[in-house]
Amino acid sequence: MNNSVSNTARLLWAGLRALLVLTLVTGVIYPLVVTGIAQGIFPGKANGSEIKADGKVVGSSLIGQSYNLPLKKGQETPDPDLKWFQGRPQNGLGTNSINTQYSLILSGATNLSADSKVLVQQVKDAKAAVVKDNSVPGYTVKASAVPADAVTSSGSGLDPDISPAYADIQVHRIAEKNGLSVAQVQKLVDEHTDGRTLGFIGEPTVNVLELNIALKSLVNKS
Repeated sequence: MNNSVSNTARLLWAGLRALLVLTLVTGVIYPLVVTGIAQGIFPGKANGSEIKADGKVVGSSLIGQSYNLPLKKGQETPDPDLKWFQGRPQNGLGTNSINTQYSLILSGATNLSADSKVLVQQVKDAKAAVVKDNSVPGYTVKASAVPADAVTSSGSGLDPDISPAYADIQVHRIAEKNGLSVAQVQKLVDEHTDGRTLGFIGEPTVNVLELNIALKSLVNKS
């Protein structure tokens, strides 16, 4: 009996030692090492790819933002603030029904099929809005020139980038709304266009938040 109790105690103590060692290694030492390496090699990405403006964090280069006007009385969907570059539609975003105090948005796609009447109508409405909003005196946007990313949301609904083609369509409107020349705004777009990764992976992109920060700076200087 005593030997049995003693063996059980030894096994329990051995198991406890293993638990403590593994907890220390995998739960403390390993995370600290990985975090230290990440902070040393690429601190920007390790800290959430933060974007700063005027000395404070205004967002992340990985998450898109909305640039809308305040809601009017009785209005459910805000109008876009057309003095800013606009990102992709956010039709895939859901509403948070749990933590309603903060009304958090949810990442996700529309999950609508390609032949969905709802999706087709969303695309038609979005294209009409892009043409209307970006056509200014002396410059008319053709429906055939509207790129796909201007009328469809991404798989996450939080895409921070748009195509150079969509940015170019907005140049004349941005110039008019902010009292700038088309050449000034086009230069901003060109300067904030990122090419393909390694020269052949993916497509060229324009980060909307970074572009709007540069736009604000340009407007303030003008």
